[in-house]
Amino acid sequence: MARLYVLLFLVQIVLAVCALISCLSADEEKVRALPRMIWVLIILFFPLVGSIAWFLVGRERPAGTAGVTGTARPAAPARRPLAPDDDPEFLASLDERSHREDQERLRLWEEDLRRREGELRDRPEDRDRPEV
Repeated sequence: MARLYVLLFLVQIVLAVCALISCLSADEEKVRALPRMIWVLIILFFPLVGSIAWFLVGRERPAGTAGVTGTARPAAPARRPLAPDDDPEFLASLDERSHREDQERLRLWEEDLRRREGELRDRPEDRDRPEV
């Protein structure tokens, strides 16, 4: 009989740890009914009931899975990419900015080249000087 209690205790602990991990790693918009910190406290203070409540009520089920009524939930709206290198608008703005910077750099180089060529033309010839 003692082994059964130990086994049930371990199952309860594993369930609570899984519920905590699920709760803490869920996106903020996928946490339902209560704020995330309240769910964490419920799971910690009432491990068995809190864990079961989290999995049944607290988290949003993935799109396409049947709910309690047997109807599928609509898919969540598309979110903006989290990383800048996944955002097409950001990448397009980089291309535009890079193109403008390249054009400005090229314009400055051409001005510098014209200035140097002008200085070389205006400089007295070195051939007229006697060699030492």
